[in-house]
Amino acid sequence: MNESGFELEMEVRDYECDLQGIVNNAIYQNYLEHCRHKFLQSAGIDFVQLHNDGIDAVVIKAEIDYKFPLRPGDVFFVRLKLGKQGNLRVIFDQQIVRKADEKLIVKARTTTVLTKNNRPLASAFLLKEFEESGFLVPEV
Repeated sequence: MNESGFELEMEVRDYECDLQGIVNNAIYQNYLEHCRHKFLQSAGIDFVQLHNDGIDAVVIKAEIDYKFPLRPGDVFFVRLKLGKQGNLRVIFDQQIVRKADEKLIVKARTTTVLTKNNRPLASAFLLKEFEESGFLVPEV
């Protein structure tokens, strides 16, 4: 694992920008979610298979601090560190950083819970894999 945890490189596409020529605020949530899914894939966790097994990861809180806008053609990294809060909550601390100058664009924290058949499910079985790989940070 590198110092920043999991990292995904992406590029702004023209159609993601508004009339001001900057990335629309809602698009950043797409970037963050795509990174979370790629992170799970990299750990060998199939998001679709979890759902087919009756297990769903549900976002219960999203906090996003917008620091600076991205523009068309900007290349950036979405960085992710994983944490936990108690036995149920899985915390994704994420940043979006512009590649050219390492400028912080977005700082975000997404809180999720696992459910099985619409009932809360302890996250231990999922977090064990991340703990062994070094992706899990101490409880937040």
